Amino acid sequence: MHSKSAPFHISAVAGAVLAACSIPSVYAQTVTVDEKQIEKVEVTATRRSGTLQEVPINISALTSDVLDQQNIEDLDGVARWVPGLTVTDQGGRNDSPIIVRGLNTNSSGPGSNGGTVATYFGDIPLFLNMRLVDVDRVEVLIGPQGTLYGAGTLGGAIRYLPKKVDLEFMSGEVTGDVFSISESDSLGGESSIVFNAPIIDGELAVRASLNYFNNPGFLDYNYVVKEGGVSLPDPDWSNEEEVNSNLRRVEDANGEDTLTGRIAVRWAPNDWFDSTLTYFYQKQDVEGRSITHYDALSDENPLSDVIGKYESAYRYEEPREKEDELLSLEVSADLGFAELVSATGLSNFDANGQRDQTDLLIRLDYSYEEFPAFSAYTEEVEEREVFTQELRLVSQTSGPLSWIIGGFYYDLDSEGSSKEFTPNFDAYAIDVWGVDGNYRPDALEYFSVDESEVTEKALFGELTYELTSDWDVTLGLRAYQYDVHSRSAVDLPLYNSVFESRASDSIVLDYGETEADDSGTLFKFNTSYQFTNSTMGYLTISEGFRIGGANSVGACPDNVDDLNNQIVCATPEEQLFEADTTTNYELGVKTSFFRNKLQLNTALFYVDWQDPQVSGATINGQQPIIVNAEGAESKGAEFSVRGIIGDNITTYATYAYTQAELTADAPFLFGVFDEQRTELQDFYDGKDGDRLPGTAEHQFSFGITYSQEVFDDKMLNVNYGITAQSDVYTTVGLRQDGEALPGYAVSNLNATISDEDWSVTLYIDNLFDKYAFTSTRRNVGDIGLGQFNETLEPNGIELQRNYGHYVLTPRTVGLMFKYQFGM
Repeated sequence: MHSKSAPFHISAVAGAVLAACSIPSVYAQTVTVDEKQIEKVEVTATRRSGTLQEVPINISALTSDVLDQQNIEDLDGVARWVPGLTVTDQGGRNDSPIIVRGLNTNSSGPGSNGGTVATYFGDIPLFLNMRLVDVDRVEVLIGPQGTLYGAGTLGGAIRYLPKKVDLEFMSGEVTGDVFSISESDSLGGESSIVFNAPIIDGELAVRASLNYFNNPGFLDYNYVVKEGGVSLPDPDWSNEEEVNSNLRRVEDANGEDTLTGRIAVRWAPNDWFDSTLTYFYQKQDVEGRSITHYDALSDENPLSDVIGKYESAYRYEEPREKEDELLSLEVSADLGFAELVSATGLSNFDANGQRDQTDLLIRLDYSYEEFPAFSAYTEEVEEREVFTQELRLVSQTSGPLSWIIGGFYYDLDSEGSSKEFTPNFDAYAIDVWGVDGNYRPDALEYFSVDESEVTEKALFGELTYELTSDWDVTLGLRAYQYDVHSRSAVDLPLYNSVFESRASDSIVLDYGETEADDSGTLFKFNTSYQFTNSTMGYLTISEGFRIGGANSVGACPDNVDDLNNQIVCATPEEQLFEADTTTNYELGVKTSFFRNKLQLNTALFYVDWQDPQVSGATINGQQPIIVNAEGAESKGAEFSVRGIIGDNITTYATYAYTQAELTADAPFLFGVFDEQRTELQDFYDGKDGDRLPGTAEHQFSFGITYSQEVFDDKMLNVNYGITAQSDVYTTVGLRQDGEALPGYAVSNLNATISDEDWSVTLYIDNLFDKYAFTSTRRNVGDIGLGQFNETLEPNGIELQRNYGHYVLTPRTVGLMFKYQFGM
């Protein structure tokens, strides 16, 4: 997914954070030098209001000034300036992996999000990388948050806080943006409008926003078959006429169109009751993956000599449509002794996508590639509906004791299907191989369906006691219980029609059902001490968990070991996976100096991860599943500093060191290839001490903003920023032919001229047009360079095009205009 400061949103974020740090000096020209201070940012992540420097946990927040003034548009941009948070931009087709403190075991690639971080829209859990339109702030809680936030917060939680409906003032905002990506053949753009209007002054009001974003794409699919099962995907590459008659070119095939809207109605009839009904909608049409096959094809593949840095070699276009909806009702009532809060949410997610599946079927070695025009594609449909309800009481009485108590209910219903098509392969098998079977006109080679329901119930609470005016202690507990019910089925229609003489249109789905349930408790201890007015220290021990469940793959028959034909199924050991938990030990210090002109925050942490869920594959059919490893850990340090220098300069910097690794062997982590403890199987087993993938050990960012009054009453802000990271492993311990992607640094630059009502920004992202890989799909074993290729003898090395790299967005130059009005 492109964002204006992609890939690293440096200057924009640096300037934004810095501008937020020095808002009095930037926007109020009458303020003297001595009055400048870093802005105090209010956050509510602890379910109470407090400033960033007062809240005794590791939390970062980017305010609306940061998001709006500096054009931060999605989570990828936010992550560059939050120490401990990693978001790998993999384009809009798949959700970008979100990793906190290195807590990830999944190999890089599509769908590699580890699921260790929960995201919230207001108080409603909603997994979404949303466009940051009309958002008041984004709060990032680093470390397990199981007590108050429940499942999915093994590593932390991210909260999108939309701007509140204003009951008294009519206002609006119009934004326009045009940008050019250096490798793109057309311009991109974005436009949005926000409008707020009271209906009954001081009592009832409505707020609406609408945003349209168009990214033209920058990566070409130049080897797409014109007609599946007829066109040759691998023609005589020396024959230009044959190439052109079989293949077509698709320029800028990873573009994206996203529509985001929200309408909220707020009713506050008196001083003790406040409610907001919100409808949120986001639709994304993504054209394809941001994966290049440059330097990722076998030397035996003629394409390897001609493919460019921004080219993909997929045989089919890979579009995907995604639609998110959320209807929520948030109500608060002041009961005097406590505030009662109710948060109700109903969300829906629908996705429909197509992808090239040719390589998997060739890799399975069932002789598909003998058909010269063989190619395959998959259509995938996913639907998800979630209902959540949280009810909590937050004490408001004065005194040394304060408390929070609440209940939570979660119900998820999901279903999905996957269809693989091999056009004209049935005719080849019958007409050429002489198979005595029935044709399969729909070319449906594989069909899987799955349905699941997950329910979770929890009671939670926290008690805080002020031992002295400077010393607080907090204890928290959450008791949870969940149930998982899953049913799935798989059929191989083409095989059964062609080779087993089943009817040409038959589909047989033999559903298998699995169930899982668990219960437990999560604990939290926090104590903080205010050493001086400007220095506070805290100690936190907190736990988090993630729900276990059932893999959506049908069970294997009892005689599976005796079968010679293609089969897709899960063994008994592959059908279920357990919940995993984390325990976080953290020591932090928050300080400010020189009348709050300089802030320095530090945290040291150790996270113990038990039974981590990891991505695996079934022995039969290589279908993706989840399994459990025994244990892992993460330890390190995080630093952030903000400062105001003189009359015109503000600075911001972060640094994070993360050492994340397995703490026990993980047998058969990447599949079963041989007996355990053999040289071959050891290469595919996780080992104690193996580094976890997806996160750099060292991450650094630095930004500087220069602010100056120009043209008598206008403000000029010039921002420069740089972020850098060390190398990233693509697999646990570089096993399964993983690789260490080299570290890199990216710079951004922008300049803004603003008045009270308008602003114009010129920006250049990826200033020096850095070319770098961010993650991989598959590995070098596909192209004959695997460590054990001679033993495993992978099929179709000269044809494989699955292995590739996600690549940084090239240099982007844009101009943005914003106008605000009030009535």
